[in-house]
Amino acid sequence: MGDPLLYQESHPWITFDATAFNNLSKVGWMRLGEARAKCEDLAGTPIAPAVAQRISSVTLVKGAHATAAIEGNTLTVEQAQGIADGTFKAPTSREYQEREIRNVLEVLSEVDRQVIDGKAPPITLNLICEFNRRILEGTDYDDEAVPGQIRTYNVGVMDYRGVPHESCEHLVERLCEWLESDKFNQPDAPPEIQFATSVAAAIYAHLYMAWIHPFGDGNGRTARLIEFLILARSGQIPVPAAALLSDHYNLTRDRYYRELSRASKASDTIGFAEYAIEGLVDGLREQMSMVRAHQMGVAWTNYVHETMNELPATATRDRQRTLVLAMGAGEPLPKDDLTGLTPKVAQLYAKAGSRLLGRDLNRLAEFGLVVKLSGGRWRSNAPIMAAFLPKMAGDGNDDS
Repeated sequence: MGDPLLYQESHPWITFDATAFNNLSKVGWMRLGEARAKCEDLAGTPIAPAVAQRISSVTLVKGAHATAAIEGNTLTVEQAQGIADGTFKAPTSREYQEREIRNVLEVLSEVDRQVIDGKAPPITLNLICEFNRRILEGTDYDDEAVPGQIRTYNVGVMDYRGVPHESCEHLVERLCEWLESDKFNQPDAPPEIQFATSVAAAIYAHLYMAWIHPFGDGNGRTARLIEFLILARSGQIPVPAAALLSDHYNLTRDRYYRELSRASKASDTIGFAEYAIEGLVDGLREQMSMVRAHQMGVAWTNYVHETMNELPATATRDRQRTLVLAMGAGEPLPKDDLTGLTPKVAQLYAKAGSRLLGRDLNRLAEFGLVVKLSGGRWRSNAPIMAAFLPKMAGDGNDDS
């Protein structure tokens, strides 16, 4: 076995001390507060089940793709979505890349189900080894690596050396105990503290797995899965949002590796924590934009129905309503393209001349539901819904 404490000399920054998280900058704490507020908004905003499912699916696929892409997988997000949908099959030369994404996606989806069912597992040595086994199974991994088994030899990645192999199992067990301790799990603490400690636990789990590097291959993917599990099971972060950090790391891959390197060389975790929190906020803002766009669409549909209900119930009214709703959120279109927006619209205008379409558009314009633009283009007036939002200083165009 050797001496499990060899790491103390070679990796003195591995101290299992999270107090440095208290030293986040003012901006870092403000971002953490924004992240919590956005998580509450996401969790408390009613949206159609189909839309919620789409957001969840897209986020998990992006997380799986990002987790593999960071390690060099060159399949696209669209191809990853095809893997999830069963519509994409990689050529023989890239089957291992398809398997890499499929493996990660299967684990993410399983954790997703476990969390929703209230059966999220604790973090243990066996769980971490199982994650690594499932990640590497069927892929093109390093020759010396044994999927799911702690390495028995020393390794290096670029200019970084993992801890001595004699220390690996000892450190992973300590990491599990630490992450499951009351340092990070405080059910009686205020929600604000619980949120901060959950984010801290996820970030430290990621960093420590990268530092320890306990496996012959797949360490980064395993670290990011543990990070996802911690965030997803916390009860503080909607499950789809728990995959946002992996996407952030992939989108900023150069900075990701730079921050990991700095954290070890400077024995300082704050830089990586600030970087991760910044990415979490960016991802949450994007998710909220998707939700807000859906809500605006629902509000526009309701507004159209309320406005058209002022007219007598006739086939003409129903046709005009179908047309304006098919025009969507306001993209300008040539008049000649409008009749092909949907099969239903095409059917309604199939036997009618352009004059009927023109009369319908003019009638809808009278009600403020469509707008005529230059060049014979038309768009729905869906952007008018923004007028119903609360105003802030600087929002208007007051020239007085």
